[in-house]
Order: sequence, then C-alpha cells, then structure tokens
Amino acid sequence: MVEILKKEIFQSGKGTCCKAFLWLTRSLDFTLALLQLLADDLERNMEQAVQESYTNTLKPWHGWISSAVFKVVLKLVPDSKGLITILKGKDKNNDDFKKELRTFISLLAPLLEEIHEVLPLFCRLYMVLISSNLLEDESACMSKKM
Repeated sequence: MVEILKKEIFQSGKGTCCKAFLWLTRSLDFTLALLQLLADDLERNMEQAVQESYTNTLKPWHGWISSAVFKVVLKLVPDSKGLITILKGKDKNNDDFKKELRTFISLLAPLLEEIHEVLPLFCRLYMVLISSNLLEDESACMSKKM
C-alpha cells in the first residue's frame, strides 16, 4: 500500500488513493471495534454495539447527512443471535467462534496500528505538496486525525 500511495502522490499528483485508503482504514476501525465488542459478549445487543462502534470510530468524520443516514441504517441491523449464527456457521459452537474471532482481531489490530502510523505521513506529504502548488488536487487526506 505504501508503494501505491507513493506512486500516486509523486506520479499522478492526485490524492484519490490516499482518500480511499483513509476511508477504508476508518471502516476497518469500525469493524474492529464492533468485533471486539462481540468477542467480549456474543449475546450483546447488536444495535447498541453498532452504535457504540460508530460513535467511537466513524461519527467524528461524518457530517450531519451521513449521521442521519446512519440512524436510519441502524434500524436495519440484525439481532446478535442472527448475525452470530451467520458468521460462525452451522458446525461451530460459540467457544470455537469466539476463539476464531479473537484470532482475527489479534491479526487485524496490528495491521491497523501500522496503517495509522503510515497514512498520516503520506497525507502530510500530500498536503505540503498541495500548499507548495506542486499538486493540483487539494481534496484528499484532509482530516482532523487519522
């Protein structure tokens, strides 16, 4: 991913990959937060878990329209039992599923940490090049925090 970001910034001068990668990272942060809540309690109220994950990860980046859409989508979230049944499959018990879920979380979390270290560097570089008028597109990688 680092090579893709470098190539885009230095060769094309556009920030579309940076922006897309930023939003992908944010959505993975949401997914990780939700999976961590589920791994702690498979019986947890799904609507509350989704709301908590959203509030802690995506809400700071959403404007009022996206936040309003989220409130509507929140009503479509399946219950915990239904989602867990789909995720774990027919042949697994809850303990095996929790173990797999924790393994997945333990693999995803360090990758996200690394992304959170790398992405701001490219976004800062991109913004320096924009402010120096060395690039034309100024819409990418604009964020309060990564």
